[in-house]
Amino acid sequence: MRIARNAMAWLKNDTFVQNPPILMSQWIAQTVRSYMSTPQFEALFNPNTILVPIPKSSLMVPDALWVPQRLTTALVGIGLGKAVATCLNRVKAVQKAAFCAPAERPTPIQHYETISVQKNFSEVDEIILIDDIITRGATLIGAANRLTEAFQQLISALLQPCERSAIQMNSKT
Repeated sequence: MRIARNAMAWLKNDTFVQNPPILMSQWIAQTVRSYMSTPQFEALFNPNTILVPIPKSSLMVPDALWVPQRLTTALVGIGLGKAVATCLNRVKAVQKAAFCAPAERPTPIQHYETISVQKNFSEVDEIILIDDIITRGATLIGAANRLTEAFQQLISALLQPCERSAIQMNSKT
């Protein structure tokens, strides 16, 4: 459990890891690239894929560390995706799921109602939503539904197979 907590802290702070030192966001991007030939990842990143970072549960503060944005930038920086589009904006804060009892966590509908799409771009083949920590997937579901109003293209989420099943189970809440 301690290793998982340390890894989460390194991710949240974008700490330098490894030797020679590399930012955690860049290490994750390199790790994803190393798995691109596996069935879980090979179909994820097309040449025209736009990566969209998921907004925080709180309202954005200028110059604050935003981990999903750093992850998307690192992924595009090594060629996994065409561009980063910070087009989702939290217009009203919601409770942070990690600090709530399960029954008090925001629902996909609450996330949907508190997120807006900031910009429109054309000729999108694929959009992939990127988040740092996924508790139940409610934020991803709310954001994906908000984006489908603006774009009719496929919305994918960068998730492990077990997290995909968790999202499917929680999509009814």
